[in-house]
Amino acid sequence: MSRREFVAATGLTGSLALAGCQAPTASTRLTTTEQGETTAASQSSSLPTTSPPQVVNVDEQGGEVTMRTVASKHMPHPGESMGGPVELPKVWAFQADDREPSVPGPILRTTEGEDMEVTLDNTDASMPHTIHFHGARKTWENDGVPTTTGITVPPGEKHTYEVPANVPGTHLYHCHFQTHRHMEMGMFGIFRVDPKGYEEADKEHFLTVREWDSGLHRMMAGQDGSYDPLNRQPDVFTVNGKSAPRTLHPEDGSPIIVDQGDLVRLHIVNVGYMSHPMHIHNHRFQKVEKDGGTIPEVARHEEDVTNIAPAERHTIEFEANADPGIYLMHCHKVNHVVNGGSYPGGMLTGIVYRDVMDSDIFAELMDYAGYEG
Repeated sequence: MSRREFVAATGLTGSLALAGCQAPTASTRLTTTEQGETTAASQSSSLPTTSPPQVVNVDEQGGEVTMRTVASKHMPHPGESMGGPVELPKVWAFQADDREPSVPGPILRTTEGEDMEVTLDNTDASMPHTIHFHGARKTWENDGVPTTTGITVPPGEKHTYEVPANVPGTHLYHCHFQTHRHMEMGMFGIFRVDPKGYEEADKEHFLTVREWDSGLHRMMAGQDGSYDPLNRQPDVFTVNGKSAPRTLHPEDGSPIIVDQGDLVRLHIVNVGYMSHPMHIHNHRFQKVEKDGGTIPEVARHEEDVTNIAPAERHTIEFEANADPGIYLMHCHKVNHVVNGGSYPGGMLTGIVYRDVMDSDIFAELMDYAGYEG
């Protein structure tokens, strides 16, 4: 089939149709619409600030959720400690229903056998968007890829995707229009399908890891910056959208607070473009799921590093049986554990035993994190 025949067969026309997968080049780094948005951004004095991602139990909402796209400001670490502040002056956040916009986007949680209707509300956006869900066997037109389905959600419009929860496990979703830029701008989140009869662990957390090239965010905010998708220069590293020490903030971050003897289950999703070997101090864990597939017990073994490739999802379990203390969890590409030239920072959080939360060292860490509770 020729390109002309392909375009005719799929109902695609012009450069907009190809925008979902065309190869980026340094000479065409921004589309005309995106260039217009940088101009608008430079004239805008304020944007809403993102909040931490919330879990949305879609089952409790009758299987329906509306996702809006909201231009926002994102602060991985707003304080001045440990190399801060770390700022992404403009992101494109997802907002579920009447909740706050967040980066990562909200955690959409449902149950095996249920169906979701996800409405992408793009009425207030200035860019086309879509949503693509990993880990769901769905009909062709619900795949969320503009190039192969012919469905793009332009500014000012809405579109509803039907997403069956037929693959249990931890997955992700993201915009698939100009994917290399729109994911870089923050358009991603976790999609969780609980198996029937699922039993939660004593402590259970959803974590996304990602590296960012902040040049794109500065440029889109009308500030000085440059960005080449074929030559990314990552300079911000996050867990759940935050850089250490903000990751340890009990409300804004993602510390893993445990009690002695807890069964701890972590669902870790790599939404970046690089692999991240995540290491936990002083605890041995087993990987029990990968990309929603259950790993047979005979194939499991104890380890303390799991290397997560882009778009992979690893679920790990361990018992909180160490000497009560504060133990790091971080990427072992140590140049990812920085804020600019300051170490430690970046892609690092911690396992915190409740017994030591009244210690002087924990209080000092809370000062670094900006927690005043």
